[in-house]
Amino acid sequence: MSNNLTKRDIVQKIYESTDYNHKDITDIVQKTLESICGALTKGKNVELRNFGVFELQVRKARVGRNPNQPETDVMIPRRAVVKFKAGKEMKNGLHKLDLDQIS
Repeated sequence: MSNNLTKRDIVQKIYESTDYNHKDITDIVQKTLESICGALTKGKNVELRNFGVFELQVRKARVGRNPNQPETDVMIPRRAVVKFKAGKEMKNGLHKLDLDQIS
């Protein structure tokens, strides 16, 4: 069993705690994720209260090195990356986490 939470797990958990049918919940979760992805790909940040913020950051171009061929420089282009900043409630939950139980 994996320690990861999947989209399927989210749908199942909502299904078990509500009276909605499985297909509707799957559609809602999928459309939510598509909305988040769509906003990010248009250059917008996504703020979800009590959860966190997905922020776009632009990494500037830089020179990298291939460890197998250190004499050769590799140009890494400028690119957009997504950074997640946890909200207040999530931070509080993480502070209470028992780090010895995490493998």
